[in-house]
Amino acid sequence: MTINRRNFVSLTAGAFAASTFLSGTALAQDMPGVTADTIKIGMTAPMSGPASAYGQLAKVAEGYFNMVNDNGGINGRKIDFRIGDDAYNPARTVEQTRRLVEGEEVLLMFAGVGTGPNGAVHDYLNSMEVPQMFLGSGASKWDDPENFPWTVAFEPNYGIESSVYAKYILENAPDAKVAILYQNDEFGRDYLENFQRAVAGHDGMIVASKGYELTDPTVDTQILELKNSGANVLMIFATPKFAAQAISRVADLGWNPMRFLSKASASVGSVLEPAGLEKSKGVLTTRYLKDTTEAGIENDAGYKEWAGFMDKYMPGASKTDFLNVDGYAKAQLLVHVLTAAGDDLSRANVMKVATSLTDVKMPMLIEGMSANNSPASFTPIRQLQLIEFDGTRFVAKGGIISQDAE
Repeated sequence: MTINRRNFVSLTAGAFAASTFLSGTALAQDMPGVTADTIKIGMTAPMSGPASAYGQLAKVAEGYFNMVNDNGGINGRKIDFRIGDDAYNPARTVEQTRRLVEGEEVLLMFAGVGTGPNGAVHDYLNSMEVPQMFLGSGASKWDDPENFPWTVAFEPNYGIESSVYAKYILENAPDAKVAILYQNDEFGRDYLENFQRAVAGHDGMIVASKGYELTDPTVDTQILELKNSGANVLMIFATPKFAAQAISRVADLGWNPMRFLSKASASVGSVLEPAGLEKSKGVLTTRYLKDTTEAGIENDAGYKEWAGFMDKYMPGASKTDFLNVDGYAKAQLLVHVLTAAGDDLSRANVMKVATSLTDVKMPMLIEGMSANNSPASFTPIRQLQLIEFDGTRFVAKGGIISQDAE
């Protein structure tokens, strides 16, 4: 099925008509966060603090839900979207999540940002049987239906991403000396450990690794130490603020390693522009969503739909910021799930729909990709493509790589 504005409106209208006959029984079910008129959704995001760039995910999701509400809502119900600012601090994530779940009684938690923050409420949400839906993290641990049946990831995990980078290095620079900058938390260490596994058997390839703390003002010291290791490849496993700093500092030092950037920071608008477009030339990363800077993208039907949404509901927001595409896609898939759930918006039924997606086409997924999962493996987006920044935009470096093939 292809998601677009036209079939969204017709789907919701038809389901709403049917729901008028079912409301007496369906609304009698235990459906926290759901009334005859509203669906209450919760989200935690860093609206402040050192990772506040990711707060854009919540803003664009809110814009998308506003658009849905302006078009009649979901089966006649409007989305009541509640955002809790956790400042990318796991302790605050716990506080905000408990407030949203126990105090405001949301139906589900949506697109929580960050590996550490999501990890802090992983056990809690599963014990409460509250859907933890379409996470803003590619940590490998999320796809564990047996032990965490209420958690659904969204994107390809850091393991497949690390394998893509390792394969490219081994094929193009087999004698590489690799240095790694990583965020010293669960997010950065997951990348570090996955990359170490991906190059296992190539002893001595990794010559240095340096972590940084979210409270550090810069990563200048770490970059200088990594340069002095003699490395000719640099892995940047960092969030946007620090990724931009790293790219800029590498160039200022006159160091010219092959550079790989975590897909979590693969944004022209929030990372490469602040770092300097010329300094960013040659950076390699991966994607699963369309690049809004790609030549000819303005002729793409999916882009036109997204750009129209941006103009009306996100005026002034950057169209070169990957986060505005990512948040849009996550919100779009959630609306698809809630629409397909019909009038049974019990948490169990929402999870049943969210974990049985088949060939769901989304306008801003790369051509040839779709959302698919099953009760055995919940992650819906399972493909990536290696890309390189040419100083203006990202350019594909090969075909689509499937997580299931690795």
